[in-house]
Amino acid sequence: MKESRALPPPGVLPEERGALFLWVRRGLPLAAAAFAFLGAALHTAGRGWWLLGGVAALAAVWPSFLRGDASHPSRTTARRQDSLWAQAFRPLARWLHLEEAWILSYCGHNNRRVREAFCGRRAKRALILLPHCIQLARCKAGILDDLQACYDCGLCPVGDYMNLVLTNRWEGRITNRSHKAYREAREYRPDLVVAVSCSDRLLKGLTKMPEIPCYVISLGLPHGMCVDTDFSVPHLLAAMETLVEPRRPSGEVQTLRREGIA
Repeated sequence: MKESRALPPPGVLPEERGALFLWVRRGLPLAAAAFAFLGAALHTAGRGWWLLGGVAALAAVWPSFLRGDASHPSRTTARRQDSLWAQAFRPLARWLHLEEAWILSYCGHNNRRVREAFCGRRAKRALILLPHCIQLARCKAGILDDLQACYDCGLCPVGDYMNLVLTNRWEGRITNRSHKAYREAREYRPDLVVAVSCSDRLLKGLTKMPEIPCYVISLGLPHGMCVDTDFSVPHLLAAMETLVEPRRPSGEVQTLRREGIA
């Protein structure tokens, strides 16, 4: 039996960078509203239409200022509208070679809103979603069927994640398809999802599940998409300890160790 490795200490939740997304999400409707009201002041003919356009622009920007309880229906509407803005301007960002920055800015804006929503209370029923590509590509451990099949060799983040799940009694899933992750989330019905994936899948997930608050963490891609990816385990631990009620039992939990190496 292997000796237990020390678990990684929790990191500090980073400052969320959503300025680029907010400049577009709020700036364009506010500019349109100002233009419409100016048109109403300068053109008496059709003033009602100008005013109607200005009010519509203000209604479009209003959800971006909502704060508070993440489970409130209006928050779901705001998340849905934010995702539509992110998708709508993605082609332009790609053309400007800013696609990755645009998506990560949207994710940062989303994370900041989730942190604000859970500032006064913590999630009681949280679910972690991780992609299968964090497992070493040449590893034969069947972690999709049984997380504890991990050899805990330390060559990929799966071992650290397994130990944290067992120690803290977290609910977590590792999946190899996006639609499976969505199904797992909807079946478990959490009040918070903490998801780790590449930026493209994070945007897709936030668009597909606006009804569930999701704190997202971007993957590192040192070898390209879907091959031996990596993520910050301390970042995940910090997110869980900050946003989720602790479920760690009293006393120490000794995790099972299997002989072997990836």
